[in-house]
Amino acid sequence: MRWYDAYLRRAYGSRRPSAFVRFLNRTSTMIFGAGIGPRRAAVLEVVGRSSGCLFSLPVVITDWNGERYLVAMLGERANWVRNVRAAQGRAVLRRGKREAVLLEDVTVEMRPAILRRYLAVAPGARPHIAVDRHAPLEDFAAIAAQIPVFRITHEPRPVGMGER
Repeated sequence: MRWYDAYLRRAYGSRRPSAFVRFLNRTSTMIFGAGIGPRRAAVLEVVGRSSGCLFSLPVVITDWNGERYLVAMLGERANWVRNVRAAQGRAVLRRGKREAVLLEDVTVEMRPAILRRYLAVAPGARPHIAVDRHAPLEDFAAIAAQIPVFRITHEPRPVGMGER
């Protein structure tokens, strides 16, 4: 698996993913959006902060303590993180059906256990996070400030929407 780890570091090493990774992300977006694939896999849709265009990308939903979370394996530099914050957390998760959600930043103090759980359920993220998935929580606490984590809650429906 060392070759795979090295490939992933190179594929996301620059600010943008390589052409091959973009192809894989587009393919995964179509598959996961249709509801096919691992049950934790979904598509995140968020409006771009500059363009106003809708962006879609594959994500892994992590569960911990009865809540659902999204983790930015590439850290603060991930565009979707900045787009979610600019959209005040409003986004859509798609896995066969669309679910309007509100993504809330998780405090740094709460992140270590969620990050450890994320590495347990998202093997593709392991090369990007510099802590072994079996490491103690103290090791995760040391990197928690670098990796954004968002709690998934339901988007409150605006008054008057969908009422007849």
